[in-house]
Amino acid sequence: MTKQELFALVDEVAETRRGYLDEIESAIGMLIVGRHFGWKVMYLVHSKKTIKKYEEILGVKIRKVLPASGEQAKRARAWRMAENLSNFWKAVKGEVPGVKSNEVT
Repeated sequence: MTKQELFALVDEVAETRRGYLDEIESAIGMLIVGRHFGWKVMYLVHSKKTIKKYEEILGVKIRKVLPASGEQAKRARAWRMAENLSNFWKAVKGEVPGVKSNEVT
C-alpha cells in the first residue's frame, strides 16, 4: 500500500465510519504503525480479536495491505523472538512463553 493509498483509506475511514472514536483512532494507529513494523508484528502485539475488530473498522485485511515484516520490525522484541521460531502462529496464539510483547528497542 502506497502512502497515498494509506492516507486515502485513513481519510475515508475518518470521514465515513460510525462508531466509537477511540476504536476508530486505534484502528487507524495500528494501520499506520503496521506500515513500519509489518502485519506479523501487529499480530504479536494485538490479539486476533482486536485485529479482526480493527480490520472491520478499516474495511481491509491487514495481511493484504501491510508488509509481512516492515523496515522497523527488528526493533520489536516480540518479532526478534518469533522470527527464530518454526511456527509463527504458535507465538501469536500465546503458545510460546514471552513472545507476546509490545516493547520496541
